Amino acid sequence: MNGLLVRVGADLSQGGGSWNGPVNEATGEFVYVAIPENSPVHAGMEKPYSALMPDLARFGVRLPAHLQMRHMHLDPDFEYLTYGDQGERARQLQANLGIGDLIVFYAGLADAGGAARLVYALIGLLLVKEFILAADIPAQDRNINAHSRRVLALGAKDLIVRGQPAVSGRLTRCVPIGEYRDRAYRVRKFVLEEWGGISVRDGYLQRSARLPRLLDPARFMHWLENQETSLIQANN
Repeated sequence: MNGLLVRVGADLSQGGGSWNGPVNEATGEFVYVAIPENSPVHAGMEKPYSALMPDLARFGVRLPAHLQMRHMHLDPDFEYLTYGDQGERARQLQANLGIGDLIVFYAGLADAGGAARLVYALIGLLLVKEFILAADIPAQDRNINAHSRRVLALGAKDLIVRGQPAVSGRLTRCVPIGEYRDRAYRVRKFVLEEWGGISVRDGYLQRSARLPRLLDPARFMHWLENQETSLIQANN
């Protein structure tokens, strides 16, 4: 088994929506908030940020004004158990993963209690079922992922990974893994040890062109099974 760590979700960068989704660090409850969609999508397949308002209200959080009229690039889409990418990262997915391998998603979340530091936490995973080009998905099935919802240019190579049902999905309770040390967010040292390590120096967690590899995916899965969380086929 092989495994990759992929950072997803809204963040403080301009491309990430200049915002972080909320988490209750005490309980692990969170709202999965995706990055903004900046490309045209097929009519009727828009995913408005406003749909998150009831979920955010449970945390006493309001959607910022600059996102209220925008749409999400909802990827991964845990309802359909898919993840899409393009360019170099799509090449890495295909080069490093096969059927039965693992994609683990993490995000930087804002503590609804007001803590200054972000909560870097695992939010979901896919056990790979198949790879398919977004352009090859039939029109009636385009709603399964943000990349197939897009109006793609001729020859586009956007890749979509489908996850295996029952063993893929969103975590019901996120699992904090990060801490701020040596001027960056990194995987906690004791967590790195329990996982068997990752391929980047000292557990670095910032966005990068290179996707970190789990050095011992089976050991990681054993660790995750003990984290008192479960998987659901839903985004929120």
